[in-house]
Amino acid sequence: MIKVEIDEGSGFCFGVVTAIHKAEEELAKGETLYCLGDIVHNSREVDRLKTMGLITINREEFKQLKNAKVLLRAHGEPPETYMIARENNIEIIDATCPVVLRLQKRIRQDYLADSDEEKQIVIYGKSGHAEVLGLVGQTDGKAIVIEKAEEAKKLDLNKSIRLFSQTTKSLDEFQEIVEYFKQHISPEATFEYYDTICRQVANRMPKLREFAATHDLIFFVSGKKSSNGKMLFEECLKVNANSHLIDNEKEIDPSLLQNVKSIGVCGATSTPKWLMEKIYNHIRTLIKE
Repeated sequence: MIKVEIDEGSGFCFGVVTAIHKAEEELAKGETLYCLGDIVHNSREVDRLKTMGLITINREEFKQLKNAKVLLRAHGEPPETYMIARENNIEIIDATCPVVLRLQKRIRQDYLADSDEEKQIVIYGKSGHAEVLGLVGQTDGKAIVIEKAEEAKKLDLNKSIRLFSQTTKSLDEFQEIVEYFKQHISPEATFEYYDTICRQVANRMPKLREFAATHDLIFFVSGKKSSNGKMLFEECLKVNANSHLIDNEKEIDPSLLQNVKSIGVCGATSTPKWLMEKIYNHIRTLIKE
């Protein structure tokens, strides 16, 4: 008998749960609700909320909107978004994650702080990611974004640096960047860093590795747009080469189920539990056939 197990630690993080609850509450009132960008980087969950009435719009459509109600997702938004909302009489349902909100405020304070020294505000994150756009917006677009540790070498180390991180990035790589700046920054400049990585996400990594290592076959469920999904899937691959990234049950190759004794199903912080359960049930059906 093949054992199939869903990882209990996988699924939506607190910020995403809150955003989806807020959307469902508003939609239950029967009013028109727009969402600026995909509420979560998972097309299945976006489709589910679309059937409930949620209308996803892009930034250009948002600028044209007037006298409407718009949900801001967990990733957070730059100050410009709130300014447009005020000008266009848009009611904001703000579902920005509290961890992201604290980070935005900290960056804004640092950016506006009076200082004689010339400093660079550096954000370790994925360029163009919704959260990162919101963070860069706190500095009127002046922050420098680095995606990988080696990019730290390109910065001017004669100028002071204030380092922040996107909340869902790798803690190990962030620490690598911190060490590089500590060792190489000019004695004339100052370096300060703020560890702003969400622990709910960071703490998943060791638990996920443990889960992946205990099974013969892993199906990691994630939307293709999820940067958190890509990172967590790589963690699975490190300990289990027989790990496969899938978006839905149709992507399961039945031939993979042969000659295995245990199968694990896990996912990203943007993966709904109902989708992992659907995949679990599909695997059980394939095993019986």
